[in-house]
Amino acid sequence: MRAFYDTSNPLMVIGLTGKNGSGKGEVAKFLVSCGLEAYSLSDMIRAEIQRRGQKITRERLIEVGTELREQEGLGVLAERTLVILETDKNYVIDSIRNPEEVKALRRGRKDFLLLNIQSPRPLRFARALARNRESEAKTLKEFIRLEDKELKSKNPAAQQLLATEKLADAIIQNNGTLEQLHAQLKKKLLSWAKQHPRPSWDTYFIDIARMVAARSNCIKRKVAAVIAKDRRIISTGYNGTPRGVKNCNEGGCPRCNSFGASGSKLDECLCSHAEENSITQSAYHGVNIKDATLYTTFSPCLMCTKMIINSGIREVVYNAQYPLMEVATKLLREAGVIIRKIKL
Repeated sequence: MRAFYDTSNPLMVIGLTGKNGSGKGEVAKFLVSCGLEAYSLSDMIRAEIQRRGQKITRERLIEVGTELREQEGLGVLAERTLVILETDKNYVIDSIRNPEEVKALRRGRKDFLLLNIQSPRPLRFARALARNRESEAKTLKEFIRLEDKELKSKNPAAQQLLATEKLADAIIQNNGTLEQLHAQLKKKLLSWAKQHPRPSWDTYFIDIARMVAARSNCIKRKVAAVIAKDRRIISTGYNGTPRGVKNCNEGGCPRCNSFGASGSKLDECLCSHAEENSITQSAYHGVNIKDATLYTTFSPCLMCTKMIINSGIREVVYNAQYPLMEVATKLLREAGVIIRKIKL
């Protein structure tokens, strides 16, 4: 689903970075109470350590994390996490400790925001002692030694906390009460949410068309169309062989299955086009599409253009340009049909 989803929306993927004991866990806990779902990049490392049958310690987490980045790429932990994120939920992601993890998350989600949680070292050490974890340092000297291993390294695959913190979108100072911390977080969330408006109607319908395209059974190109009227979907269609005929991806269209040159032997193609199917689907169910808008992932061909004109569709909005488009575009304009291209 991610591949078809435009993330220019009010959803939130909030990343957390910060030194040990800064309060990232408390921040994550609060965000979960606000409805976000939590993941930690460290979970990927823990799973690897468990797979090896080894004991999980803080030093082992650092070592195995470095190994994974060296072997599979610096952004591997973030990339593995991105795969499991759903597109209709808000998330908080903890334990981001390498700049390439931040870059991977920003590439994967435009709605990603990185928070740097900061606290003075004595307070962080006191919190670490209070947690009483077996792997935590018991002395300030040991605490500082372990922390230095996380801050920076000549090895780009190691933890690079200082460089990661510099990429933060905002800083949260956690040196007061929980109530003060929560107040800061609420203020930041409200401010950030207002900066991310909902997608436009064009984006909304084209994104739906891109999802509809996944149902296409054509093996050469997956195309879909959505017909909307009064901002309501009244018909959808995707390309593929006609109703009751063997699917293209099962061998139903010899032309497509020969994988010939694009644009050649179109007169031998048995697949119906997405625009054609959306129009005939509305006719099949007796739905009036006069003055509607047709959203399509590719601009219409000449045959579909004639159907669009004669069906009374008022406007065509497309995302990508069909190779044989010039004559079709000219005909649509001559017939008074509005045609617009949008880029996602």
